[in-house]
Amino acid sequence: MARIIVATSHPLFAHGGHLVIAEALVDALRAAGHDAATLLTPQNRFGRQGAAYTATWLTDVERAHDGRPVDQVISLRFPSYALRHSAHVCWLNHRMREYYDQWPVFRSGLSPRAALKEQVRRRVIHAADRFLLTRNVTRVFAQSRTIQDRLMAWGHIPSTVVYPPPPRRAYRCDAYDDFILVVSRLTPLKRVGLVIDAVAERGMLGARVVVVGDGDDLRRLRAHAATQGVSERVIFRGQVDETELLNQLARCRAVCFPSQHEDYGLVTLEAFSSSKAVVTCADSGGPAELVVDGVSGFVTPPNAKGLAAALGRVGGDAPLAERLGAAARRQADAVTWEHTLDQLLLV
Repeated sequence: MARIIVATSHPLFAHGGHLVIAEALVDALRAAGHDAATLLTPQNRFGRQGAAYTATWLTDVERAHDGRPVDQVISLRFPSYALRHSAHVCWLNHRMREYYDQWPVFRSGLSPRAALKEQVRRRVIHAADRFLLTRNVTRVFAQSRTIQDRLMAWGHIPSTVVYPPPPRRAYRCDAYDDFILVVSRLTPLKRVGLVIDAVAERGMLGARVVVVGDGDDLRRLRAHAATQGVSERVIFRGQVDETELLNQLARCRAVCFPSQHEDYGLVTLEAFSSSKAVVTCADSGGPAELVVDGVSGFVTPPNAKGLAAALGRVGGDAPLAERLGAAARRQADAVTWEHTLDQLLLV
C-alpha cells in the first residue's frame, strides 16, 4: 500500500471539474488499496499568482504529520505542480489559460498600463511553468489531446494523454425524455448562448433545454433567452446536488456541450455513462475528441444553424437517441480507473 497525495488548486467558492476528477482519483486509489488524500494548494487572484506558486513550492509533502513518508504526488492544475517530491507525476488539467491560449482575449480587456504588467507576469509564469513541468516533476500526462497540444505550443513540453474516467457515481438511464440537458459553469467560454441561439432557429419550435449550473453569465443568458423569445423553452435550474444531476442525466434525451476549446469536459463522460449522446462543436476541444460523430453523438460547426440541426435530429428521434446513447455507454465503459492508475502510479 502506497501513501499518495492528489494535489490541485482550488478557487474560492467554486467546485469545478478538476476538483471532481481529483476526488474521483482519490476514491479510485483507495479502492485499489492505497492511502490517498487530496491537497488543495492556493490559487490567488491576478497580481498574487507569485505568492501561490511560492507557497506551493514551500509546502512540505515528503512526510505526513505522523512522520511516515509520502510515496508519491499526483498534481492536476496550476500551481499544484510546484510541489516538490521525488516521485511527482503531473496529470495536467490546465495551466493559467489567461496567459496561454486565452491571452489575446484577456489582453484585449486591459488598459495599456495593465497589459504591460500582465505581459511581464505572463513571461514569468511561462518560465516557471516550463521549469516546473520539465525539472520538478517525474512525468507529465495530459488529460486530453487539446491539453497536450497546448503543452507543445507553449513550452515544447512532451506529455502522454490519459483521459480521466467518470467518477464512481451511480449513473443510470431511466428514459429519453423530450429535453436536452446542458451541464456547465455559466461563463462565455462555455457558449450556452449558442445553445439559446440554436433553440431559436426555425424548425426548433418544440425543443426544450434544461441548463444546470451557475456563474457570472446567468443574468446575461436569461436576458438573451428573453430577447430570442425562448425563455419558456430554456429553463435555468441553477446549481444542483449530485443526486439531482444524476436524475437529470438519467432522464434527458441527450446532452449538449458546445464549450469553446474545453480542456477535457468531464460532462461528456458523465453523459456517456448515463447512456446519453453528446452534441458538441468541432472547436470544443476535449469533448470533440471524445464524441464519435454519428456514433456516440454529433460534432457540429460552431454556429447556431449547425448546432440546431444536430439537436433537432436527436431531439426529434428518441430511437436514434437511444442507439447513440448505447454506443456512448460502451465508449465510457472502456475508459477505466484501472488503466488510469496503471499509467499514473510510480510506486
